[in-house]
Amino acid sequence: MNRTEVSDVWLTDNAVWLKLKDGRQAAEKFSDYRRLASATEKEREKFELSYFGIHWPDIDEDLSYSGFFNK
Repeated sequence: MNRTEVSDVWLTDNAVWLKLKDGRQAAEKFSDYRRLASATEKEREKFELSYFGIHWPDIDEDLSYSGFFNK
């Protein structure tokens, strides 16, 4: 899975959500990732989308797009 398949990424109070162009959606809870769990809202909001995943430069955390759907 890569960036060309992703149509949207957004944050809620407790998770990061991913929507694919085919309509599937999935979330990863911040509480499952130590760095995201302890990050401030401002740090969480500052993310970058790469070809294969989401990167938070201020906290050095990465989540792959495929990881959202491989559970």
